[in-house]
Amino acid sequence: MAKIKVLVVDDSAFMRRIIRQMIESDPDIEVIGAARDGREGVDMAMALKPDVITMDIEMPRMDGMEATAIIMDRLPTPIIIISSLSIDEARATLDALDKGAADYIAKNLVNTALDVVKIQDELVSKIKAVARRKHKYVRPEGRHEALQLVERRDGFATQKIAVVAIGASTGGPRAVQEVLSRLPADLPTSFIVVVHMPKAFTGAFAERLDGICPLKVKEAEDGETIKHGHVFVAQGGTQTRVVKKGVTDFSVVISDEPLLSIYKPCVDITFGSVADAYPGRSMGVILTGMGHDGMEGMRLIKEKGGKTIAQNEQTCIIYGMPKAVIDAGLADKVAPLENIAGEIVNMI
Repeated sequence: MAKIKVLVVDDSAFMRRIIRQMIESDPDIEVIGAARDGREGVDMAMALKPDVITMDIEMPRMDGMEATAIIMDRLPTPIIIISSLSIDEARATLDALDKGAADYIAKNLVNTALDVVKIQDELVSKIKAVARRKHKYVRPEGRHEALQLVERRDGFATQKIAVVAIGASTGGPRAVQEVLSRLPADLPTSFIVVVHMPKAFTGAFAERLDGICPLKVKEAEDGETIKHGHVFVAQGGTQTRVVKKGVTDFSVVISDEPLLSIYKPCVDITFGSVADAYPGRSMGVILTGMGHDGMEGMRLIKEKGGKTIAQNEQTCIIYGMPKAVIDAGLADKVAPLENIAGEIVNMI
């Protein structure tokens, strides 16, 4: 089997060397070129036609955002952004994802050797995953018109769905944006969004969503009340749960428990709390992502009488999380990404 060919774009010679070593630790992947800035990266991408590109953000002459946009316009290729754990780079990384990048790696190479190994494993896994889905990468379209709510259901007693929990991982930021931007502003329900992101990213992600979505979006805070018409984004580096305080009173609880959880935030943990707090009145939505986080949470929502939706294979960046849900028979609806907002509105 042919090796996966990777182009590395980074203005730091040290980082180019480190990234090459990480990538070539796997015998199935090879680095076929290393560019020193975005402009050189575009030229090398056109000439070498790699299977995957790793892209730095801050570079001279042409930054990673501009280079990503040009490559996705001329030769759509899976691009993984290599981003530092800063708020400014988080915002820039989200811009690059909006321009068509497939995913990102949050680098922090100044800590322990264990951190470096974890980053290496994550980078290799993501390169292999996105390389398999190369044909799916196109530059995103512009914003969409939000759906109109045909029938409004006010009142706790008659409302079918009180909360919608959305989970995603690889490719998730763009997918969540696609769904939320299509929803009407007057939906009489709440939303909890869980995407595998570090702490520096979730606040920036919530800000971005709030600027483009009809609904009010914010990063979840410990102790705050869940409100209809609002979207709460789970904080990175912690676990977000929803608890019932009264007949119509629900609030957010944020903690570090369990300490040994693979994912922080974890979709299963948040979805499980939603199922318990809103038995029969919750909806789980699983979008693109690697692994199977969210499957057990969807099972709990369904067992408690809630509704479930999974993104279909054809529109996923990575068909891992939805596949686990669908294969387990836990999806009431399987829909392409562009139809999921409509399915949500129909079920509420």
